[in-house]
Amino acid sequence: MTSARRNLRRRERAPAVALATAKARTAAAPRSRARYLRPTVANRVLWLLCLMYFIYYIDRVNVSTAAPLLQRDLGLSHEQLGIAFGAFALPYTIFQLIGGWLGDRFGPRRTLGIGGLVVCAATILTGAVSGFLSLRLVRLLLGIGEGAAFPTATRAMAAWLPEADWGYAQGITHSLARVGNALTPGIVFALISLISWRGSFVVVGLASLAWVLVWLWFFRDDPRRHPALAAEERASLPPPRPAAPALPRRERWRQWGRLAGRILPVTAVDFCYGWTLWLFLNWIPSFFYGSFHQKLGEAALLSTAVFFAGVIGDTAGGVISDRILARTGDLRRARCSVIAAGLFGAAVFLIPVVLVHDLAVVTVSLALCFFCAELVVGPIWSVPMDIAPRHAGSASGMMNLGFGIAGMISPWFFGYMIDRTGSWAWPFGASLALLFLGAALALFLRPDRPFEAAVERA
Repeated sequence: MTSARRNLRRRERAPAVALATAKARTAAAPRSRARYLRPTVANRVLWLLCLMYFIYYIDRVNVSTAAPLLQRDLGLSHEQLGIAFGAFALPYTIFQLIGGWLGDRFGPRRTLGIGGLVVCAATILTGAVSGFLSLRLVRLLLGIGEGAAFPTATRAMAAWLPEADWGYAQGITHSLARVGNALTPGIVFALISLISWRGSFVVVGLASLAWVLVWLWFFRDDPRRHPALAAEERASLPPPRPAAPALPRRERWRQWGRLAGRILPVTAVDFCYGWTLWLFLNWIPSFFYGSFHQKLGEAALLSTAVFFAGVIGDTAGGVISDRILARTGDLRRARCSVIAAGLFGAAVFLIPVVLVHDLAVVTVSLALCFFCAELVVGPIWSVPMDIAPRHAGSASGMMNLGFGIAGMISPWFFGYMIDRTGSWAWPFGASLALLFLGAALALFLRPDRPFEAAVERA
């Protein structure tokens, strides 16, 4: 081997080796979760993001609690209701990509602010729907508003939080989303009892508007420009990452294509996870209402119990992933093992739901299934940040494309199968197969191979 070729290989290995060493050192640093309770500026940014996830999931799934009454008043079949549920996912999927790019290009402050106004309008207008078409239209509008939210929030986390805490941050924010899931049945049922199902959407929409106003007032895209940031906290911020180099348009498209190729395996796993999550978000209250003939209040209470299991799973997944990374410095073990174990466990606990028709057994099984599935969230949302931190918004949007595609198909498929088979249990069969498939695919993910280093070698 010539000296020139040896030198070239050394240069190719250097960025990846240096990054791996930095990751190991960062991961090994002692961390205390109690510090997230301190009212620092960075913590308040994280709390605001948690609140956004909480509110947005109420906006997203409130329709599932109101579904039995909405379905009756609008005269919809199960299949039509499933199509309306899935209408949210089409623009949501598109704006995962567009919104991630917008977050990288224009910053999280403006992107999340404008998106929040759209969410507010769509939620309030849901209370004015008069039929199948208008319900689909407002769900489409809601998908546009929420589509950019999570990729852009990931971009904000990458700027404000150190890499060693990304798994925890993703886990805790998504935990608040699951708290939103869990509390939505009770909140919406109470609002329906006090006002009406139409008025409940107006109240929730106004909460979204309040969040937007606080976000625009407090957040800054560049942490170092925040007026409330003290010198001590400034020193604890993650080092600023260099901007991606300016490239000709053709080269930008080529780089974007290479990034998509790197994220595609994560997208496939996210599709397998997303299929089951969309099913839970849209159909669980109606499942208890229709399959076990529970009253709306009882169905809401059982749904809350199932969704609270996801809150625990979300937080646990992120914490476990970060602890594995701290002890081993091995990104594959920290991310992939938790994702695979979560999907496999969810599949195992879903089996009784298909085979047994007993309210207690099914409720416990659904809760355990949801707990295991939500172990996936923190690690899988950390993977795009691991692979491409300078393009965290775009990379996470590409990953969540799989989740969005699942959302277009899963709710419709579940409603279609209910209408065709008359069974509420057998439609869970597709989730079983995809959960097992996702667990296998997760073992082949490579968060330890950074995209920036690959571009430099190219």
